[in-house]
Amino acid sequence: MIVICKNLVPKGYQGVTLFPFIILRSAEDKSNAYLINHERIHLRQQLELLVVIFYIWYILEFITHYIKSNDVKTAYRSIIFEREAYQYEHNLEYLKNRKYFSFLRNKK
Repeated sequence: MIVICKNLVPKGYQGVTLFPFIILRSAEDKSNAYLINHERIHLRQQLELLVVIFYIWYILEFITHYIKSNDVKTAYRSIIFEREAYQYEHNLEYLKNRKYFSFLRNKK
């Protein structure tokens, strides 16, 4: 389900996925197929990891990358889940053929 709420989306970002919602900064973003695909990839990742495990892993990985880089954007883009989502966001057919736990195959 897609929800519009700019207050829940961090500045500098267009959307965030909090299972089962895709939260977008603006209504115009609903027509951005690549953004929606990116966020749907995160929904699939969250389901595979039973939601809670996803968030724990995501936060721990962010902290680890932040300690290494001392840069929020670098830490965010280094998260294994983000690497998969960014790599395949332009492939609108990706989720139709995506194998389970594909984020694990998506190394730097």
